[in-house]
Order: sequence, then structure tokens, then C-alpha cells
Amino acid sequence: MKHPRAQLDDLLLHPVRFSILALLHHVAKAEFAAVRDAVEVSDSVLSKQLSVLEGAGYVAVEKRFLGKRPNTRLSLTARGREVFATHLEALQAVVNVGLPAEPHERGAARRGEA
Repeated sequence: MKHPRAQLDDLLLHPVRFSILALLHHVAKAEFAAVRDAVEVSDSVLSKQLSVLEGAGYVAVEKRFLGKRPNTRLSLTARGREVFATHLEALQAVVNVGLPAEPHERGAARRGEA
């Protein structure tokens, strides 16, 4: 049996990328500035990490204009939602992994002596 960490998504091991997906997981769409402020990174850091996530197909980036002002909205793709859910399940599985009990400990646990 493989350790559950094998199910972790390598792209989401980066804390900023994980934070972006965690935030977008709760909303249909979010403004670039709102995500930047919530994740507490600069515009350039957010842009770089969004490029990685968009390239992987996890995030959709919609650029438009509101009047004459540029506006960027972000959302998780269906693939992004699926990958994030699988990553969270894998994290929980890693937390739940324990050491195999020694034979004498298993017997004691069954007898209520642990």
C-alpha cells in the first residue's frame, strides 16, 4: 500500500498556490485584488503563481475592462476543484496514518488496557 502522500498534488505543496485554491474553493469568482489581499502577497507573486495554476488547468483567469479600468477575475475550473478536493483528502489521510501497533499493544487495546 502506498503512503497517502503519493496522492498530494505537487503544485499545491507551494503555500501560496495552496492558499489561492483554498480561497477560490469557497467562491464562484473572485477579483484579483481581493485574492492578493487575502493571501497577503504582491501583485507580481500572485500573477506568477496564477500563471502556474492556469497552465495546469486549475484556475481560469478572466481579463476584462470595467469602463477604462482593467479588471481580472479568478475562478477554479472543474479540474481545479477536483484536484483541490483530492489534495485535501490526501492531507487528511496523511494526518490519520499511524504506526502499526506492536502485537502486545494490539492485544492490550482489545482488552481495554491501552
